[in-house]
Amino acid sequence: MQVQDPIEIAHILTELRIEHRDLDLAIERLVETIGIDELALSRLKKRKLLLKDTIARLESKLIPDLDA
Repeated sequence: MQVQDPIEIAHILTELRIEHRDLDLAIERLVETIGIDELALSRLKKRKLLLKDTIARLESKLIPDLDA
């Protein structure tokens, strides 16, 4: 994902944060159910972690480079 425009990055970040929050809720609901599907839970957690890493990467692109 080679996005450089700060406005586009902000838009993508918003979408990723929403998906991250939705995954958090889905994981919470899955944990509360009887007979937890461990494979599904594991996949949701991996996807959530991937989103968190992507969000952090995009946020770092919004920080201006300072030449020392």
